[in-house]
Amino acid sequence: MNKYPFIFSNEPRYRIRRHLAFWLFWWMFQGFLYAFTPARFGLTYIQRLPVSLVESAVFLVAHIFLSYMLMYFVLPRYLLKNRYLLTGFWVLVAFFATAAISSLLSIFAVGPVLRFIFPFWADSKFPDARYPFYLGLLAGLRGGITIGGLAAAIKLMKHWYIKEQRNLQLQKENAESQLQLLKAQVHPHFLFNTLNNIYSHTQDVAPVASQLVMGLSDMLRFMLYECNQPLVPLSKELTLIWDYITLEKIRYDEQFDIHLDIPTETNNLHIAPLLLLPLVENCFKHGASNMLEQPWLSMQVTLKEDVMEMRLMNGKPKEPNHQQASFGIGIHNVRKRLELLYPDKHVLKIMNEEEVFVVNLSLQLERLNTTRKKEEATFVLTTHD
Repeated sequence: MNKYPFIFSNEPRYRIRRHLAFWLFWWMFQGFLYAFTPARFGLTYIQRLPVSLVESAVFLVAHIFLSYMLMYFVLPRYLLKNRYLLTGFWVLVAFFATAAISSLLSIFAVGPVLRFIFPFWADSKFPDARYPFYLGLLAGLRGGITIGGLAAAIKLMKHWYIKEQRNLQLQKENAESQLQLLKAQVHPHFLFNTLNNIYSHTQDVAPVASQLVMGLSDMLRFMLYECNQPLVPLSKELTLIWDYITLEKIRYDEQFDIHLDIPTETNNLHIAPLLLLPLVENCFKHGASNMLEQPWLSMQVTLKEDVMEMRLMNGKPKEPNHQQASFGIGIHNVRKRLELLYPDKHVLKIMNEEEVFVVNLSLQLERLNTTRKKEEATFVLTTHD
């Protein structure tokens, strides 16, 4: 609506200009059109044209009455409220009222106005000051039905267009709110678990705790300063996962078998922030943390042009565990975000087998040019040097 203010804006300046332009066009259209009709006073087309324009201006009063009655009374009060019988009744009333106004104008206004504007034709061309009733009726209604229908159609189209734009805006805001809520659910959940790990290590091993704090600091920096953007470099998302796995691995000592196959070059591919982390977090929460012996995790990420394919597997205990019945809030959030951010651009398959949990994700990413960002980073480094 802001893109076309002349058409859709309700500001007085635009509404006045829009309505003036509409009626100016209609007045000239009627004047030129009905100048082609047989002249009642023996005038040629060139002589008839100014007379037709004057008549069109006079009968414009009836057309304006009909159009605004339909647009601002009948449509909003009855048609748009699904009161169809009353709509039909008031439409008939409007047309009969327009016919009456047209007849009055033809009898009392047209002749005197023509004599006033064309005094040199007063006696020879306009001998009768009063026009027949039927002539005024037809003159007023000949364009009244057309312009009334056109005005009503424009009003309805504008109403439905604005309504559709509002619905789209509400859907967009709702989607953004859902995304913010989903991301807000991820951050505290992971932070709580990591802080618990730090607390347990600070009691016995200070160097390990220091390493955990440093890793957590890097991750929080990413969450606070990068995640407000709709897209982040895939390389940073993968680095975040690497840091997270490093933090989790510390509390398992050497018992945790981890296999990571992550590309070193991501070719400027970008991804929604914190989209992959919940999948990895789920491996630890519902897999490794429940295994007493030989916990393991395997993650492989491959890139084929702009498509990222990730295969994530982790072991889980053979004994049934009530936590395995559902995938947890992390997997649910990932599904929701994929549906909102990557419709028809992703395939997520999750297999919950007896001893292994497998996640296969295929995702079409966007490739953004980061040349400018690299130049800015180089400038900052140079100034600091």
